Amino acid sequence: MWEKSVDINLISEIRAKTTVYLGVGAIGKITDIAQELSKKGINKAVVVTGKSSHIKTGAWDKVKHALDAANIAYTLYSKVTPNPTVDQVDEAAHLARAFGAQAVIAIGGGSPIDAAKSVAILLEYTDKTARDIYEFKFTPVKAAPIVAINLTHGTGTEVDRFAVVSIPEKEYKPAIAYDCIYPLYAIDDPALMTMLPVDQTIYVTIDAVNHVVEAATTTVNNPFAISLARETIKLVAEYLPRAKQDPQDLQARYFLLYASLIAGISFDNGLLHFTHALEHPLSGVRPELAHGKGLGILLPAVVKQIYPAKGAILADILAPIIPGLTGAENESPKVYTALKNWLKSMGISARLADEGFTAGDIDKLVKLAFETPSLKTLLDLAPVPATPEVVRNIYSDAL
Repeated sequence: MWEKSVDINLISEIRAKTTVYLGVGAIGKITDIAQELSKKGINKAVVVTGKSSHIKTGAWDKVKHALDAANIAYTLYSKVTPNPTVDQVDEAAHLARAFGAQAVIAIGGGSPIDAAKSVAILLEYTDKTARDIYEFKFTPVKAAPIVAINLTHGTGTEVDRFAVVSIPEKEYKPAIAYDCIYPLYAIDDPALMTMLPVDQTIYVTIDAVNHVVEAATTTVNNPFAISLARETIKLVAEYLPRAKQDPQDLQARYFLLYASLIAGISFDNGLLHFTHALEHPLSGVRPELAHGKGLGILLPAVVKQIYPAKGAILADILAPIIPGLTGAENESPKVYTALKNWLKSMGISARLADEGFTAGDIDKLVKLAFETPSLKTLLDLAPVPATPEVVRNIYSDAL
């Protein structure tokens, strides 16, 4: 396999809309990034993180040292939770504005990075709130510069234009997509991810798998998104078992991180549909549900619905985990069962019922899928008509 010839200690510079530094030790590039920010006239920044991972991984020490060396003053907001809320974003934005921050540095997984992107918008639109953003009361065209230091291998948010933040009182979990929130720089260092617990390792990786299954099968898919999808699933099939067995396996972490990165680029190009549109109501109602776990629970039921329409593509991209598919419509039940078995072997065997959902919740979930701002847009990209009946069938199959 060609992966064995890759020097994972070589810091690669990958140029998408974002300049990404990938490799073991890439966190050292924060020194150069801080110097570049300083040259642009930035002398104050807000750092947006979760409660502790930025410290436990050692990333925070590196960032502090780099900012001090570049004479960039900083203030820290470290209250972002999984499934971040508009109130957290507003609190961080208030802190950043009062400090006079000119840039936003995110340290964490998808939640801190998405919150940071939202803060970056509010630094430019000082009369707006996070609810204004996520209820689509205006269209941002500018944001403060963003630097994303990634601590998980799943979301791809460090290289894309998306962010997701919840509105708790409405149980909404909308997604935004604006060119102004592509990070300027991102750091993908697998050495920062060896402390990820096994369950989080599984959930974030399955998030990446869902990104590419959806991106490859939307009504606006393209060959680039499909090619990245096949490669992502191949890498996950090979390296997720290794990372589960040995969390310190840097080669496994490197290729899961690379898979996540290209999955982010895949759905930045091909977009998303059912699985994300239907998971957001789940973790909107139950914020304690890990996003990737919810996606994993839904994935077989989604593929069962779309396989007749996109069998040829799915047979190709799923070949590393379900070999021998031809793409024929009658394979749909087989793929449904095989995906459930593969997910179980990876560590996701739960059903929605195990997460506290009942048949009585389905009508509410269907309503949220169609009424939450932005989710209808995703449903409209599905390869089969996203009727309430189809959405209800997916939830029922996953129950």
